[in-house]
Amino acid sequence: MSDELSTSVITDDRPAQVHPMAVVDPRAELAHGVVIGPGAVIGPEVSIGANTWIGPNVVLDGRLRIGAHNRIYPGACLGQEPQDLKYKGAPTEVVIGDHNTIRECVTINRATDEGEQTRIGDNNLLMAYCHLGHNCLLGNNIVMSNGIQVAGHVLIEDRAVIGGCLGIHQFVHIGGMAMVGGMTRVDRDVPPYCLVEGHPGRVRGLNRVGLKRQGLHRLEGGKEFKQLQEIWSLLYRSDHVISDGLNLARQQALLPAANHLCTFLEGSLSTGRRGPMPPPSSR
Repeated sequence: MSDELSTSVITDDRPAQVHPMAVVDPRAELAHGVVIGPGAVIGPEVSIGANTWIGPNVVLDGRLRIGAHNRIYPGACLGQEPQDLKYKGAPTEVVIGDHNTIRECVTINRATDEGEQTRIGDNNLLMAYCHLGHNCLLGNNIVMSNGIQVAGHVLIEDRAVIGGCLGIHQFVHIGGMAMVGGMTRVDRDVPPYCLVEGHPGRVRGLNRVGLKRQGLHRLEGGKEFKQLQEIWSLLYRSDHVISDGLNLARQQALLPAANHLCTFLEGSLSTGRRGPMPPPSSR
């Protein structure tokens, strides 16, 4: 058999490139510019957006929608059944946005119940051997280092950075622009803009480097960054418990960053959530 790429005709009459050693179901939808490498297996309910590269030995199966300009590296397995004993065969799906990089041997499972999704946004980097369980929701511009194991129903907001070789407990919520250090035990919610590390994980401070890289210190002439520092200190460094600190914080007009931090913590303290990650000297 020739090693040259064969051509698959698609809906807009422009060719996708499919290696002759790939197995692509004729019902799969391949947009223009898609490249499928040798040994890849593409199931019948898979849709792949324009200019997405699928590397060797990738398995794409189940109800799986992948956007444009993604790069999926060898050995990744996306869209397969959830590892959930409650799953009864419902036609759930995985939806992946645009411009994501999914490195070697990443696994992303479908949701559990009818009408549900596992969803990933745009411009994310998932490094090798990451696992996303059923019903996970990821935003945009997230960096996940090697070997992160994410249980079901985890929500990760935009621009979070998560260090390698760690586990994230089911139903945990990780806030935007948070930084989680490698090998941290993440069993409670991680507030936005915060730096968390340790075993068990603890809030160590604001993610100052990340916030400055995102330009937060320049907004409102620096007022937004300064207010965020003040509210964080009220919540985590004063003699007040977090719930009382939130009541005090709400007595002033809050700029967007401080308001998001307070809203996140209020939600985390509500019934049904796991509660926020405590400071080092947990009260």
